[in-house]
Amino acid sequence: MESDVSANSRLTIAAHTLTWIGLYQRRGHEVATSEQIATSVNTNPVVIRRLLGELRKAGLADSRRGAGAGWMLARDLAAITLLDVYQAIEPGPIFALHRATPDPECVVGHGIGPAMTAVYDDVEAALCRELAKTTLEDVLRDVLKAA
Repeated sequence: MESDVSANSRLTIAAHTLTWIGLYQRRGHEVATSEQIATSVNTNPVVIRRLLGELRKAGLADSRRGAGAGWMLARDLAAITLLDVYQAIEPGPIFALHRATPDPECVVGHGIGPAMTAVYDDVEAALCRELAKTTLEDVLRDVLKAA
């Protein structure tokens, strides 16, 4: 998937975006604009809109059109984990095998796929376990503590 944001910062930007909206709503605002969010993230509003489109498809954000248009959370910060955000914006596996099938006659070419898949599956499971432990409410709490 093409993106203006490098793959390794997308989770951070998505978490930033949703946490910002959550705090903004808590402070009495109904919706946030992509321009407001982009100012906090220090990126182009188009990047934020694209990301929010993916988050909306996953049921994490919602939008309102017309007068008073903008973005809002679809669920409370406490009901959104970093795993939810990660799965919304990074649909594929973290690591991929070869694009072209290696030589099956070569001992390494034959065995590399299964060997690496076993490791990658463990890494992915550990990543998901860790991300599931943290909600965006936890993130906001830590952000406000650091402020």
